[in-house]
This record gives sequence, structure tokens and C-alpha cells, in this order.
Amino acid sequence: MAGISDPRVSPNILAAGAVLWRSDGRGGLEIAVVHRPKYNDWSLPKGKLDPGETPMITAVREVAEETGLNSRLGRYLGFVTYPVPGHRKLKRVDYWAATVVDGEFVANLEVDELEWYGVDRVMDQLSYPMDRTIVRNFLRLPADTATVLVVRHAKAGRKDRFSGPDDERPLEKAGRAQARNLAPNLAAFGAGEIYSAPPLRCVQTVEPLAEQLGIEVEIEPLFSETGYAEATDAARKRARKLVSEDTVPVICSQGRVIPDLLDWWADRDGVALPPARNRKGSVWVLSVHEGRLVAADHLDRALTVDIGR
Repeated sequence: MAGISDPRVSPNILAAGAVLWRSDGRGGLEIAVVHRPKYNDWSLPKGKLDPGETPMITAVREVAEETGLNSRLGRYLGFVTYPVPGHRKLKRVDYWAATVVDGEFVANLEVDELEWYGVDRVMDQLSYPMDRTIVRNFLRLPADTATVLVVRHAKAGRKDRFSGPDDERPLEKAGRAQARNLAPNLAAFGAGEIYSAPPLRCVQTVEPLAEQLGIEVEIEPLFSETGYAEATDAARKRARKLVSEDTVPVICSQGRVIPDLLDWWADRDGVALPPARNRKGSVWVLSVHEGRLVAADHLDRALTVDIGR
């Protein structure tokens, strides 16, 4: 079998999955492990990307297909790569923490058993070292984090080519496509409330999500470049106040706001941010535990993943 470093091996099989967890009701947590009769193994739920899918959408879909449980994603846990037996290819699997929204396990062709194990037992139940590595990544930080999604507005064309007031500059065709693609990806993280800076391009970026969720976009002037510059402390306080255990807020803002807000927040709570260009249509996934930022993951405009801790 060709090794991972073999240049003949093409890493072009992409998959995604999740560490699906729940409270055990006694102050601890349990992790879902599934049995696949085809391989006679015990693993974390995962599966290959369908055409046009992002890893985030795949992770939620595969968890539902394999377990019958609808879930919402939390923080990013990293990826593993391994050669596929019988093929000169590598498979890459990206993983997220995920919590159950609803549903009930029903045995199916891929998975005939699902078991929940406490952290003291789960490592021994998993068949593969790579799955244990992902679980260790999950256990390094608190499981019960609140999520905040910070979005930079999508593409809106050049300012010098728009004759009207800048706040009325709309999304261009590519930006409208970005906005449509953002909606299901933000929904994968359980987006439940939407706050937008006033410029039209910001509001239009989150309108497809609002339509999908059947909710209104709340306009927040503090998240505009002007509002943030005039009342920076108030804007930062507002962003932190939106953190909630009950819902996942989406904040849509601008290029001169997001880097400063994220740098301040990360410095305040001791989190190292990954390098990020904060391009239009990109997303920060912030994980907060007991009022403190503990992780920041960045999805660029192509919705690939970088992580920060």
C-alpha cells in the first residue's frame, strides 16, 4: 500500500463528521459511537462530501443519515488523512463538535448500532487511533460552548464605481451567490438570530439565511464601520452581550470592524487567532464558555477551515 507521503497518492477524497455529544445528566458528558456492519468497526459518524457540499453541510447530513439525529455544529476539531485501501488516494475527514437538536436512532444499512459512552470509556470503544485523536482534541476544551457567527458582507463591487451613497451599494452577482451559499452553512451551526450593520450589502448578505429561518434581520448601527469607530467600547460590549446559551447569533459587519473586534476579543481572553484575510463572505465561528472566548475558527470565502486556539 502506498504511504501518505507517496507523491503518487492524490488526497482528493473529502469527508466530514462529528464528535456528537450530550450531557449524561450527572455533570459529565457522553459521546456517540456508531457500529458499521460493513467494516465491523466502531467509529465517529462521518461520510463523504456530496457534489457541491461543504464539509460543514456534510457533517450535519452524515450525522443525520447514520444516526437519525439532527445536530448543530460547534467548534472545529481538526482533520485526519489516511490512504484508502485499494486506491492511490488519500481521504481527508474534517470534524466538528456537535450537539443533538432532535431525532431518534434507527438502525440502517450503514449503521446498525449507536452507543453513548462516557469519556472514561469512549477511547477503548473506538476502533481507530485517528478517531481517538479527534476525541482528544474535543476534550481539550469545554464541551458546552455557546457559538457566535461573525460574517463579513459578501462582494459588492468597487466603491468608486457606484454613484449613490455607499450605504446603498448592493451586492454584485458574485456576492449574491456568496450570500445564498452562506445560508445553509450558517444554519449548520444552528444560527437562530441575525444582527446586521445598516449598509445594504451587509443586510443582503444575511437575507437568504433570514428567509431560510423565517426570521427578521435586526439592524445594529454599532456593527457598521462608522458606528464602531464612534463607539468602539459599546460595540464590543454589544457583541459580547449577544452570546447566548439558548440561540446562535449571526453578526454581519464590515472589513474595518471585524479584525479589530476579533483581535480585541481574542487578546482579552487569551486566544490565538489563525492567520486570516477576512475576505468578503468569510465567517468567524466563535466558541464561548462561561463568558470567555475559548476558540475561534475561520471559514474563508471558499468555506475552507483554519483554526485558532
